[in-house]
Amino acid sequence: MADDRTTDGSTLLEALDQLRDKGFDRDMFVTSVAMVRCGSCHQDTAPKDLNLLELVRLEGVSDPADEAAVLALQCTLCGARGTAVVRFGPEAGPQDDAVLAAVEDHRR
Repeated sequence: MADDRTTDGSTLLEALDQLRDKGFDRDMFVTSVAMVRCGSCHQDTAPKDLNLLELVRLEGVSDPADEAAVLALQCTLCGARGTAVVRFGPEAGPQDDAVLAAVEDHRR
């Protein structure tokens, strides 16, 4: 994740607001089986079939192990743009790891 943007102390809410201002206005969710559910069309999509357009990495101020990534995604089924929050590091679940490993990076 060396090319990821880090928010340098920004909160999760600040990162979500910044991305919402850029048009990522739908919520997307990682399911228990490592799919991503679009908040617009409510369909589950394999992460490899989504477009990752931005990624913001967050580390907890009081606990550096409290790590998360905010994925700015575009649903390939309906075209909606939204965000999904996934954990990484020691607190990540297997579904989070699977999504981060499989999502297709379309950042420029």
